[in-house]
Amino acid sequence: MNDWPQGWSDDNRGPRYGRGSAGSQPEGARVMRQVRRGPAVPPGQRSGYGDPGPAAPPYGNGVPQQPSYVDGRGYDDGPGHDDYDSGYNTGQVYGGGGPGGPQGAPTRAPRPAPNWRRRIKWTVITLATVLVVTSVGTYFWADSKLRREVDLGTVIDRPESGDGTNYLIVGSDSREGMSKADEKKLHTGGAEGKRTDSMMILHVGDNGDTLISLPRDSDVEIPSYKGSTSGKTYPARGRHTKLNAAYAEDGPTLLVRAIEFNTGLHIDHYVEIGFQGFANIVDAVGGVDIDIDKGFKDKWSGADFKSGKQTLDGQQALAFVRTRHAFAASDLQRTKNQQKFLAALAHQVATPSTVLNPFKFYPTMGAGLDSLIVDKDMGLWDLASMFWAMKGVNSGDGTSMNMPISGSSGGNLVWDKAKVKTLVSQLNNDEKVTVSGN
Repeated sequence: MNDWPQGWSDDNRGPRYGRGSAGSQPEGARVMRQVRRGPAVPPGQRSGYGDPGPAAPPYGNGVPQQPSYVDGRGYDDGPGHDDYDSGYNTGQVYGGGGPGGPQGAPTRAPRPAPNWRRRIKWTVITLATVLVVTSVGTYFWADSKLRREVDLGTVIDRPESGDGTNYLIVGSDSREGMSKADEKKLHTGGAEGKRTDSMMILHVGDNGDTLISLPRDSDVEIPSYKGSTSGKTYPARGRHTKLNAAYAEDGPTLLVRAIEFNTGLHIDHYVEIGFQGFANIVDAVGGVDIDIDKGFKDKWSGADFKSGKQTLDGQQALAFVRTRHAFAASDLQRTKNQQKFLAALAHQVATPSTVLNPFKFYPTMGAGLDSLIVDKDMGLWDLASMFWAMKGVNSGDGTSMNMPISGSSGGNLVWDKAKVKTLVSQLNNDEKVTVSGN
């Protein structure tokens, strides 16, 4: 039984095309709908070749006449040829080849030129936004780390404020945060409480900045004062003592009160740093470069320095600023070394290699802010102003000096009252300092 559909049986399908057929003729127009059928070819002539020959075999029943192929385009230009031939032969059916492109390739719209002005504008806006956000975040982070523990509002009978800003910078021997290993490494010992190892007044004004060291053995009179913890007012008794004893007796507020009473200079801000914090700042900044005029040793501080330029780490820096037993004029030479080193440290902190390097800037800021104790009114701008002023003193734009000394009494250094009066007047009026110290 034949399963082929009618007209496709093995006996009744005529010459075949494809499927292995030997009759390799093109498919009819019925299949190739895009080809338009041309006129019939006369018997005895081969279609499409123009020379007589054997007649073409008849087609199977019901198969339409095939189209003729006469020119290079493949189709006879018969009536209505434009309906199909036009467009397919030129490739326009797919959009046209376009200039310089292959026939039949799709045409793409030209890519618009980049708008560089727009790109630059948005790049600048993005960078500015990142900078503002980072700056604001850094400011609040740093501001939150300041230890505002000293209330200068409790200091009584204060002198009038003058022009410029006066900072009292104190280096204490506090062992806060130090382990026994740290105390041994830094040669600090394990004394309880804290005392002042160094005291300086930094005046910041329009006529040059001035850094004045106050020897810790300076002879001062303890005035009446209000207790920092008891709130009780203690009357003056005409008692004289060393300046650092005022700090030991009632802390920062009595120290400020004693300095203001004995000089007549108003202290605007208070800054204190201990042993551990000082060493940490030096290490965080990568060490401080300094030129030591003459080498010295001191078993008490652990100092062992040769002369010449060198970079001091935190441990060496602490020994350098604490050493006093290696010098004849112990306290005065130590204050000079402290001035020299602190100015060099401020210069190192303010260099572009530190400020512009986040991997150095943030550890340095963190180490410094964690260890600084300041007054309640101190702001970051005040702190920055202090460091820039110290940097200026180091570069020669300002003046560094010791408090003028006229002699000693009972082991205490006595200030030259006439010179001190002139010095304080020049500072209060923000004038150029002409007084020289020891």
